[in-house]
Amino acid sequence: MAKESRDVDFTAYVGSRAAWLRNVAYLLCADWHRADDLVQESITKLYTNWSRAARAENLDGYARTVLVNTFLAEQRTSWWRRTRTGFEAADGVATGADLDAALDLRQALAALPPRQRATVVLRYFCDLSVEQTAEAMGCSSGNVKSQSSRALDALRGSAALRAGRAGG
Repeated sequence: MAKESRDVDFTAYVGSRAAWLRNVAYLLCADWHRADDLVQESITKLYTNWSRAARAENLDGYARTVLVNTFLAEQRTSWWRRTRTGFEAADGVATGADLDAALDLRQALAALPPRQRATVVLRYFCDLSVEQTAEAMGCSSGNVKSQSSRALDALRGSAALRAGRAGG
């Protein structure tokens, strides 16, 4: 009976948060297919540790940490470097938004090193504090601040470069 209840709770959680996890994963890796793989691997890890995860004070934070750690661990493998295909455009079309600007931002985000990208996604997409981001990434607050600063400088530089090409 306990296993059935556990599975029902897990299934309900994943069913309600899968789309959100997929969006976070996409922002990390800039590839919808790879995002699906990251989410699947993270969900598997979450399931194997569900008894601990279900007791977490912030289950979304726990799941997000698993996802980010899975992404960062993947970046360190030689398999990923050999099979990386580069930036792919998003599935579907954005409505009511500046599609060119969104694609430019996605390309600039995809060009960031993995830890900087993870920091930007956690801080500005997931709206975490410096301390929460540091906890999720397993690093110091100072590291989060420096990674954020470098990433934002790179994003600003990319935006200025694109604006210079468009205007000149």
